[in-house]
Amino acid sequence: MIKIEQLHKSFSVKATGGGMSLSFKKAPKQVIKAVQGINVEAADGRITGLLGPNGAGKTTTLRMLGGLFKPDSGSITVDGLPTGQAALARMGILSDAHGLYPRLSARENIVYYGRLQGMSRDAANQRAEQLAEMLDMKPLLERRTDGFSQGERMKTSLARALVHDPANIVLDEPTNGLDVLATRSLRETLRHLRSPAGGAKCIVFSTHIMQEVELLCDRVIIVSAGRSVAEGSVEELLAQAGESRFEDAFVKLAFANKEGVAA
Repeated sequence: MIKIEQLHKSFSVKATGGGMSLSFKKAPKQVIKAVQGINVEAADGRITGLLGPNGAGKTTTLRMLGGLFKPDSGSITVDGLPTGQAALARMGILSDAHGLYPRLSARENIVYYGRLQGMSRDAANQRAEQLAEMLDMKPLLERRTDGFSQGERMKTSLARALVHDPANIVLDEPTNGLDVLATRSLRETLRHLRSPAGGAKCIVFSTHIMQEVELLCDRVIIVSAGRSVAEGSVEELLAQAGESRFEDAFVKLAFANKEGVAA
């Protein structure tokens, strides 16, 4: 189970002067409030989606969950543990930057990460075989990842994230750049991992794609301008917005305070 409460994060950046001839070194600092009170409660055996437009704070939130950024305030726990090595060991994280080692084969990439998680070489190799079967990537195992398609890279990256059989899986916009078949394959894999047969994993993923949420998510958290603005199942959000189409419900709930958008 992953729980995020009242998370806040700001960044200081140099202002460019709006096109004026202002030296970057002398430019004043500008504070960007990336996350301003996001709450997430993701249960085991469920797929929880963070849905929001680009720049809503989804990736920043997941990077704090993965320990890359320290929150300004708020709390994050993973199976009751605060962020740290013990919590990270209970997560498999697929970020927006897959970062495969191009000179290594798919198997070598997977086994290497298994070794980093404390697995023996034999156990990591056995797990790589199991994941290759589950993800339908056996023909890829002995190939170098240099030159892999986006779908092949996704499968290898997901196998690498799952090698230590984590209880919690975190994915940041995992379908970006995937074709229809690769996207369908990923959906089937996530449904399996959510099921009792797949370990009843806690799965959290961020996206801005309505269809992914409608087809996959048990719970949806709509994020806008760094805040959680609505939460529920797809059906509950439709009822909350008084709409029959999920896209219309999302626009109404996410942009209720924007000029020209109905509240």
